[in-house]
Amino acid sequence: MNAGSALLRPELSRWQALAPVILAVSATLRIASTMGYYLVKGDAFFDLRVYVLGGSAIAHPGALYDFFYLDPTKGEHLPFTYPPFAAMVFAPLHFAPFGVVAFIWQVALIAAIYATVRLSQKFIGGGSQRIAMLWTAGAIWMEAPGSSIQSGQVGIFLMLAVLYAAYDSRWWLSGLLIGVSAGIKLTPAITGFYFVGMRRWGAAVFSAVVFFVTVGLGYLFLPDETRRYFPHQMAEAGKSLPVGSAWNQSWDGGLSRLLGYDIGMSPLLIAVIVATAVLTVLAFRALGGDRLGSVLVVQLFGLLAEPVSWTHHWVWVLPLMIWLLYGPWRDQPGARIFGWGWVALMVLSVPSLLSFAQPNIWQISRPWYLAWGEMVYIFAALATMIWIVRTGRRGDVTQRT
Repeated sequence: MNAGSALLRPELSRWQALAPVILAVSATLRIASTMGYYLVKGDAFFDLRVYVLGGSAIAHPGALYDFFYLDPTKGEHLPFTYPPFAAMVFAPLHFAPFGVVAFIWQVALIAAIYATVRLSQKFIGGGSQRIAMLWTAGAIWMEAPGSSIQSGQVGIFLMLAVLYAAYDSRWWLSGLLIGVSAGIKLTPAITGFYFVGMRRWGAAVFSAVVFFVTVGLGYLFLPDETRRYFPHQMAEAGKSLPVGSAWNQSWDGGLSRLLGYDIGMSPLLIAVIVATAVLTVLAFRALGGDRLGSVLVVQLFGLLAEPVSWTHHWVWVLPLMIWLLYGPWRDQPGARIFGWGWVALMVLSVPSLLSFAQPNIWQISRPWYLAWGEMVYIFAALATMIWIVRTGRRGDVTQRT
């Protein structure tokens, strides 16, 4: 322990002693501010609105993919873009008053953020509950987790399910979690690559089986909607969204902003995604079996490869920060730079700040300096994976604690 660490330890102990109070105050302020924003301006919980409306739409055959929720402040039309099974899962939400649902949803999201931090600590073999409380108290104000709370997103719940699937050794439970999660929202399906890379064949196969069971349930109870979603609506989902928005931190969004038009599934985009896939494989191999690090690089690839990766999709940065700052590679050169760098990006909310300079969310063309600046999460993710590859080549660092 160096002299600086010794001086900081008493101060850290005082913060830890106050951790429950700090979390309680932070969570109360977060919930109160979001509920207040919703009551005054109405511009909150728009994703949760879509879930509730989707759940109620299944009572009206053929309506699930025709309705739009109209954002009262931006005038944006938000469709239901999830599989029919998701609407079945969300159906009970519309039986309670929306304000009650929104309040409970926020509380559950904050609890899921805390559970994510605790599970990340278990992956790396250490960390106290009070440290997890402090991280949670701060994380709920960062861009990705905070915007998920404000919009009422489901992504944090799905992230927790994916992390537990990677943590647990039971093939049937891991497969069940990923299959059901992919049935609700397709993006967790990329975790199948993690299972394959870890040679967890049973979990990989069973997750696919469970996913197809969710599709089968859709055909059984919502046959018209399911036939419409697979494959047509699924392929069209991203095309109805503002790909060029600063909040879209995928390769599709970034390259479209650089070139000034929606590039779609162009040869350039395919080439860049393939190159990113190669980098992901190299990073996966460099991690040498580190479970948390491995599942995180797979999810980073998913975020970059998807047509749209809104800033609230980047909640995966939270366990990434825990891994960089506390994991087995924490003493490697650059680990703290990347860990605190991600913290800074999330606290500063860089894409949201730059979004004030875009004329509207649908306009793709913008000045070159904004186009490059709005690539911030993309560049940070690439730099993180490159650092993992280079660090892994220095030797076996995965066992150092």
